[in-house]
Amino acid sequence: MLNINSTIAKLCSGLLITLLPATQPVKAQTALHQYVDPRIGSEGVGRVFIGPSYPFGMVKPSPDCTARPNSGWLPDPAPVTGFGQVHVSGTGGGPKYGNILIMPFTGSLIGIDHSSMRQDEKMALGYYSVMLKKHNIKTEITTAEKASFYKFTYPKNTAKALAIDAGFFLGEQPVPDSREAQQFVGSEIEVISDTEVRGYSRIRGGWNNGAAYTVYFDAVFDQPMQNLSTWKGAQLHPGVKQQFDSGQKTGVLIAFKKGSTDTVKVKIGISFVSEGKAQENIAQDIPHWSFEKTLSQLQSNWNGLLSRIEINKDATTEQKKMFYTGLYHTMLMPVNRTHENPLWNGDEPYYDDFYAIWDTFRSSNPLITLISPKRQTEIVNALLNIYKHDGYMPDARSGNYNGRTQGGSNADVLIADAYAKGLTGINYNVALDAMLKDATVPPGGIEEKEGRGGLPEYNKLGYVPYHIPRAGNRTTDYAYEDYCIAMVAKGLGKTAVYQRFIKQADNWRNLWRDDYTQHGAKGFIMPKDSAGHWLDDIPYGTSNNQHPTFKYTPLSHEYPWYVCHWCGFFYEATSWEYSLSIPHQVPALIEKSGGREAFKQRLDTLFDKKFYNVDNEPSFLTPCLYHWIGRPDLSTKRIRQIVTESFNTSSTGLPGNDDSGAMSSWLAFQMMGFYPNAGQSYYLLNSPMLKQVILHQENGKDFTIIAKNLSAGNMYIKSASLNGKDHNQSWIQHADIVNGGQLVFEMTDKPTNWGTQILPPNAN
Repeated sequence: MLNINSTIAKLCSGLLITLLPATQPVKAQTALHQYVDPRIGSEGVGRVFIGPSYPFGMVKPSPDCTARPNSGWLPDPAPVTGFGQVHVSGTGGGPKYGNILIMPFTGSLIGIDHSSMRQDEKMALGYYSVMLKKHNIKTEITTAEKASFYKFTYPKNTAKALAIDAGFFLGEQPVPDSREAQQFVGSEIEVISDTEVRGYSRIRGGWNNGAAYTVYFDAVFDQPMQNLSTWKGAQLHPGVKQQFDSGQKTGVLIAFKKGSTDTVKVKIGISFVSEGKAQENIAQDIPHWSFEKTLSQLQSNWNGLLSRIEINKDATTEQKKMFYTGLYHTMLMPVNRTHENPLWNGDEPYYDDFYAIWDTFRSSNPLITLISPKRQTEIVNALLNIYKHDGYMPDARSGNYNGRTQGGSNADVLIADAYAKGLTGINYNVALDAMLKDATVPPGGIEEKEGRGGLPEYNKLGYVPYHIPRAGNRTTDYAYEDYCIAMVAKGLGKTAVYQRFIKQADNWRNLWRDDYTQHGAKGFIMPKDSAGHWLDDIPYGTSNNQHPTFKYTPLSHEYPWYVCHWCGFFYEATSWEYSLSIPHQVPALIEKSGGREAFKQRLDTLFDKKFYNVDNEPSFLTPCLYHWIGRPDLSTKRIRQIVTESFNTSSTGLPGNDDSGAMSSWLAFQMMGFYPNAGQSYYLLNSPMLKQVILHQENGKDFTIIAKNLSAGNMYIKSASLNGKDHNQSWIQHADIVNGGQLVFEMTDKPTNWGTQILPPNAN
């Protein structure tokens, strides 16, 4: 057994507290934002956004340290190129956005690049500051929902200047049309008055290979400029106030009048509709010049949401930082762009930057549902809004464009999850139509953008054959999404639809090779051709003369050695992982694996031999699978090992791409002591890492989880009670939480019989 005592001691330390009644209201003065550390997961593979943002906010200003990183920011010694207004958080693949760059400098209006090294960098929720060493300028940033706010403090008695670059963007590559790179389309800059500049940046491509999107801006200053010089391409044009769009990068250098103050304040409104709308967004969001007021409003907004989940006040600082930063990361994306959609009009919710639902459906969206079911209802309705106008719900979407689809049509799971948990305000008949479009209408050559790739073969054969990219995880994904369709159809009384898709929910079995064994495990999801033959040898390369092959095993990683990243049998995982990702039929999976004891040994092998990959979303549910063999104590053991080894409060404290909050939400659930099986109505109960959690719900009812005698040594559940009654099962229903009440665990230092008899639900 791994040594996990040190981190568990930190997570579970502290004196016993006097428990508060479940109905006690959240105290408004609780400044939970102070426990959010944007630096957690910012380095290494986490790639989280470090600048200020509203919850689900459209504008995300932060430093862009060259054009390379996904989130804009890189640690020293990378220079700061400038400060962009639109970013994403935690994403893999190619970058997106990084638009409308501004950069302060001093001296004459010469040169376009004013990159600088930095010092004294500070990050907090809603606030970023840094000293730019090149000209000794202090930069401070906060933001509203659709407009950012900068305060630049220049050295005394220097010529204050500012560059606004409408042509900069992240992910630029020297090769035209390079896959996943963004490409420049056009930009425009115009000086409206001595205190206002507006323009736009038009970019295409990026991770989702999207069509062109346009970011419009309006920038206003609290003091007038003295002179200016615009540029087009590499040529400066002193005194010229406008550079229209002719397919070249444009920008402006501004010199401010000398005066009594060394500080310049800048507000930048952003819009995806027009420059006028960007100007209106400033007027609506920041109608004043108080930096402090803007910051305070942002912090207050976050405090209201973070306070929805209250943890014991004597929790350690590390606990609070890990937990509340996890909640914070979960609510950065997708982005609310209601009334900012350039493609169609309407008052329906419109969200963008689903980056991607393949990552977020398992834990991020279920956590949003608990924090704010109204917000999750908006998100689901936004997916239906996109379906009604674009034809398909996205699995991923960015820059107002669907793509890329990584596996199945995972928006189906969000609808099933909303339906199972009773979210109101959603037209589930329209939602079922959208799900059926995914499952019955081939997208016709744009499978990477939307819909289901290999759908004709899947519906004919009951599986996706090997020659179609990602055949393995597409088959397992489609089978689960067919289950989700069946459940919604059943609830709506659509019997024929239910009967078809509940049968198709078994389709994962068609790629289950019963006779294949490895490391003592029996049965794996393995490749099969369209004629029904199992493939032991897989071709690689595209030579017309030679046809080399390699031996395919459940541990094979095809990329990067044999095929393109998107062309393998599985996406970002092995058969050891995906063969356990059957969330709707775990008892059948156990039977296929040889029964309970064989399944336990299989799980033990997965973890002990390190075949388990914590940073891969298909494995998020896997540590909880011990529940289905009556061993929730083993789930607890594995979860705590994972947290101990892979999560902390450092800048490298996330084990993989945060993926729009997926990794962070997984941690938050595990700290609270329960975990969703997305698309279904229940949560699996694990040993909490916090002594008390109170969910202050939008319906006004509190649900409290109490872990009595919790400590580093007492990590196992001895007994549980729900609303005063014995609760001997290792799961609860969503309705138990929504109705309010109290779940109390009695903790002990050894595994017990609790949760061993009444196993979690199975598909029905």
